[in-house]
Amino acid sequence: MTSPSLFRHRNFMRLFGADTISQFGTQVSLLALPLVAVLALQASEFETGLLVAAETAAFLLVGLPAGVWVDRMRRRRILIISDLVRGALLASVPIAWWFGGLTLPHLYGVALCMGLATVFFDISYQSYLPSLVGRERLVDGNAKLEIVRTTAGVAGPGLGGLLVQVLTAPVAVLADAISFLGSALFLWRIDAVEQVPDRAARRSLTKEIGEGLRFVATHRILRMIAASTATANFSGGMTAAVEMIFLARVLELSPGVIGLLFSAGALGGLSSAAVVGVVGRRVGTARIIWLSVLVTSPFMLLIPLTEPGWRILLFAVAMFMSGVGAVLYNVGQVSFRQSVTPEHMLGRMNATMRFVVWGTIPLGGLAGGALGEFFGARTTLWISAVLALLALVPLLLSPLRTMRDLPATDPVGA
Repeated sequence: MTSPSLFRHRNFMRLFGADTISQFGTQVSLLALPLVAVLALQASEFETGLLVAAETAAFLLVGLPAGVWVDRMRRRRILIISDLVRGALLASVPIAWWFGGLTLPHLYGVALCMGLATVFFDISYQSYLPSLVGRERLVDGNAKLEIVRTTAGVAGPGLGGLLVQVLTAPVAVLADAISFLGSALFLWRIDAVEQVPDRAARRSLTKEIGEGLRFVATHRILRMIAASTATANFSGGMTAAVEMIFLARVLELSPGVIGLLFSAGALGGLSSAAVVGVVGRRVGTARIIWLSVLVTSPFMLLIPLTEPGWRILLFAVAMFMSGVGAVLYNVGQVSFRQSVTPEHMLGRMNATMRFVVWGTIPLGGLAGGALGEFFGARTTLWISAVLALLALVPLLLSPLRTMRDLPATDPVGA
């Protein structure tokens, strides 16, 4: 019997609404914060790389213990508090700008503290969804939430570029601050009964962290997914450190045009999210994980080939295909992770994965910033594009290459 659509699931739709509001605001800040540094504060390549590192360093600093705390607490409460904290932090940027006190250290502080709140939000969010919709509907739920993210990405960068051009970058960040408050309101209205974590089962923090690390490290597929995603994210951190400088200074594009170029990536993601269910059924929900990387990662080589004039379309094509691949890969691998992990381990599994795969982003940002200072933005983009191709290797060395669909149970554990 076919399950009712998740669009009729009241609490899922509240999570869906929270995610919609937050994602639209976030897309504005993803463009606006680096432009604050580059345009308003005249940041160098290395200083921009430090900003990228600060945004994601929290996954290295508190990623592992955060997973233990998420498994010990009610996850909806963590989601709401994280949204409120992020809204307040972002609001400080335009306030400091209006009073003439905005500095790069202020931006670094906001980025770092935003990252801390995001660690708890992301781990809680991925651990909360299975109990909200059921494990048998994870692919459907993740696919619908990817549609939210990519739809916001289509309009968000273009809107962000327009807001930066009209209002200045610091003021554009205010849109994201307001969006987090709206997201928290939707989350507050979810009335699903959440299982109270068993206090009697608690052990020492280090022992519970170790359990999460062992679970991922001894699982033949999870550890390969971690290696692949970490490689891709290191490459992405390098790209993020220099791509704004490449577009704004080397190619001398306006904020509005830059926003439109990034919208191409979101358009690719939206196209992919709309068909990921069909593709998964025809190709295989497990096979799609490595095929998405194989088909789309070579397009990253188009980015350093971009030039003024018609060849700026090369950047748009690369972004479009990157968006296609990211959605197919993420829906597949996140659903796999959620499906093979016991309920009481979800927080620690997600924290371990986040620690590994997001922890490489600040390292990539620092590497990209340093390489950009010495060799320039374009050469750094070549290096990062080549590294992105290596993300396929761990997946092809894993049992995924012989699987068609995600397992109903876990046959490939330790």
